[in-house]
Amino acid sequence: MARNTSDDVRGDGTRPDDPAEIGRRVLRLRGERGLTQRQLAEPAYTPAYVSTLESGKVRPSEAALRHLAERLGVSYDELATGRPARLAAGLRLRLTDARRALATGAPGDAAALFRALHEEAVAHELAPEQADALLGLGDCLLESGELTDARDCFAAAERLLSDDPLPRRVPAIRGRATAHLLTGELRYACYLLESTLDELDSAGLHDPEALLLLYTASIAPYMDMGAHARAAHAAELALALAPSVRDPALVAGMHRGVARTLIAEGRIAEADASLAKAQELYRQLHIRTELAHCHWMRGYVHAQHGDLEHAENELRTARAIHASKRAALFTGQVEVELADVLRRRGKTDEAQELLRPLLMSGEDDVCGDAKAGDEAGTLGAGRGAVHAGGAHRLLGLIAEERGDTERAEEHYCAALSLLERSSAAGDLADLCRLLGDLLRRSGRVEAAMDAYRTGLGHRAAPGTTTLGPAPATPPM
Repeated sequence: MARNTSDDVRGDGTRPDDPAEIGRRVLRLRGERGLTQRQLAEPAYTPAYVSTLESGKVRPSEAALRHLAERLGVSYDELATGRPARLAAGLRLRLTDARRALATGAPGDAAALFRALHEEAVAHELAPEQADALLGLGDCLLESGELTDARDCFAAAERLLSDDPLPRRVPAIRGRATAHLLTGELRYACYLLESTLDELDSAGLHDPEALLLLYTASIAPYMDMGAHARAAHAAELALALAPSVRDPALVAGMHRGVARTLIAEGRIAEADASLAKAQELYRQLHIRTELAHCHWMRGYVHAQHGDLEHAENELRTARAIHASKRAALFTGQVEVELADVLRRRGKTDEAQELLRPLLMSGEDDVCGDAKAGDEAGTLGAGRGAVHAGGAHRLLGLIAEERGDTERAEEHYCAALSLLERSSAAGDLADLCRLLGDLLRRSGRVEAAMDAYRTGLGHRAAPGTTTLGPAPATPPM
């Protein structure tokens, strides 16, 4: 249940149900309607009672407020709380419009709408609408790459809904987990999602939409950490829940998440079919960001299958959509994937030109031609760390192919640092192999052995992590 507005204190220390506040509203409304105190009071009350009420010396009963509201031609809620009639319904409609603006346009433009709606909801002490505005603003900030601010928005929304049932708070928790994932804090993202799943199960709150949102969100951090078995299990549970969910956007997200586990299992045709279902739903819903993500993943599928021409086309489409929406972080992440395909197609110079501007200037002292004082790039340790590691890996490969082993080693070491910090076990082993081979060829056998040992440590138990026990499986 949403918090009672009687518990809300305004910036001036008053509450909307204070007798003085109610008295002022009655006096203002009576004056606007040209009524005398007697006309307002009769037949149930006296002019003296109305005078005492307007001066804030008495707290009116519910019956008195209902009588006065009827005489003044306003709703009981408006007189009791000061909220204009149908304000909450109007705000919800405008929140829907802001969501549509985010789906089809730039996150910065939609963020301005959500901020204005949040301010209006705060002014009228509408806690549920405040929370929904913060959720929308958080999603805008995720797209634009402002991850710390996004995380703070989701946390504030969660606090506003602290008295609501847990399923109502799940979108805010999922948002926080996504912000931590994008910064490279994979383990904490998993912790947030798994602990919420366990809390839902222990409370018997088996809400299909909340569960589907959590299981779908957990697939990406599981995969990046190398916990493939746990990701596959989450995908199976999400598929089982889908028939019970009516929200097509949630179902589309599930299909996109499941496709990633199918790719890892080599089930390319099934993965492509799952992505096609997601794409069709996103087209119908006009959600361009998620549609771009589907093109991105289909590009990855084609690349894994060796069809580099189609992979390049899909990734360029994804990049164009994200760039048109000014979604800087997602654009940068797609550019890393595109650079990999371009390098494999022999377009090395173009790949290098894509990658260099993406990395934080001065990061790990290997950011190419970046000059001191240049603005930070798109990706780095606290912003798309896994893809930043991938960018360094690709720049290392390009440098090695050109015979610049010193530069290649610097990039490999920078990538290793980023991936270790983010616990991205899925990519660490391959990187350690590349670094070990490079060191061995340059005659540094002991250093090469250390690199190989590090890689073997991450490959010792495929599909496992140091995460705790998996969340309990809910009854389906």
